[in-house]
Amino acid sequence: MEEKKEKNIEELFSEAKTYVDTRIEYARLVLIKRSAKVFADLVTNAIVAICFVLAFILGTVTLALFLSTLFSSYTAGFGCVALLYLFLAVAVYMTKEKFIEKVIVNFTIRKYFKKLQEDEEDEQKV
Repeated sequence: MEEKKEKNIEELFSEAKTYVDTRIEYARLVLIKRSAKVFADLVTNAIVAICFVLAFILGTVTLALFLSTLFSSYTAGFGCVALLYLFLAVAVYMTKEKFIEKVIVNFTIRKYFKKLQEDEEDEQKV
């Protein structure tokens, strides 16, 4: 009877150790998965941002050159584009707290919770 109890206790400890090891491995894999998703998201967002910046810069130069041909002066064409950006900067500065920051914060929070929901759905499938 004593041997059976010892054997049961040993089996119990062995199963508990296996369970803990399995949970640690699962947590590690979930962390790796989430890290990979964050890294992939950062890389793709960086590529998209770089493409937008390049398109914006080239569009600005194109607009400046177009206005330069209309005014027959490079100075006038690039000056008009500079004034356009000055007005745009002032408008953004004046409305940033009221509109722009709220939109960015809401967009970021929605994106975070959407990714969190996708992770939970993936975990439920497994």
